[in-house]
Amino acid sequence: MEKIIYIQTSGMENPERLYAPFILATTAAAMEVEAAIIFLIKGVMVVKKGEAEKVKLGDFPSLKEVMDQALASGVKLFVCEQSTQLLGIPRGDFIPGAEIVGAATLNDLALDADAVLSF
Repeated sequence: MEKIIYIQTSGMENPERLYAPFILATTAAAMEVEAAIIFLIKGVMVVKKGEAEKVKLGDFPSLKEVMDQALASGVKLFVCEQSTQLLGIPRGDFIPGAEIVGAATLNDLALDADAVLSF
């Protein structure tokens, strides 16, 4: 099976950049492509409990709804442990389904992927 990784580095201060990884990953899953989103730097804030509910742009559903659709379609969410430490966010502050992993795991995911896109 083909694999694609989306890297989210944008945080809550750029709400217009937050939807794309979820929409693309959900679409990839529907195409039977294994999809994952990696959250780095300020991107980790997107999967912090209670944050996605705060984002709704135009006629789009809320970011929380788009995120829930991605999870339901099998998209995997990985949170950079070093980024959480950098920002001082405790491990338990993330949504269910978001797995906190180290740098070596993130590198392995990227090396194993057929494509990597960054936002």
